[in-house]
Amino acid sequence: MPLVRIDVNKNASSNLIRAVSDAVYDAMVEVAKVPMHDKFQIVTRHETDEIIYPPEGYLGASYSSDIIFIEIVWLGGRSVDTKQRFYARVVDDIHRKQNVRKEDVIIVLVDNGREDWSFGNGVMQYAPK
Repeated sequence: MPLVRIDVNKNASSNLIRAVSDAVYDAMVEVAKVPMHDKFQIVTRHETDEIIYPPEGYLGASYSSDIIFIEIVWLGGRSVDTKQRFYARVVDDIHRKQNVRKEDVIIVLVDNGREDWSFGNGVMQYAPK
């Protein structure tokens, strides 16, 4: 049930966006055990002045104008280990496929509950029973 938002520089290529999308989805299925075909993603390209980050870096990472923000809203309950493996898998795949600097991939996970989702028709498909 994840909803993925991917924010990139306006000059990001279609190949880069596909690689990021695929890396996130593959890691969700293989590491986080999200069901197949549960792929809901929104990609937004931004002007240079619409992506703000600390040019001096943060927590040991330095950033470039090629920074990629990935925000994932998904069901809570995954372990810290699973989340750490998920982060590493996504970043490693993007780096391997598109040679993106690992420092330039920021991922934020937002946990929520089953009752927080409607997949259409104004229905809470995963309503508590």
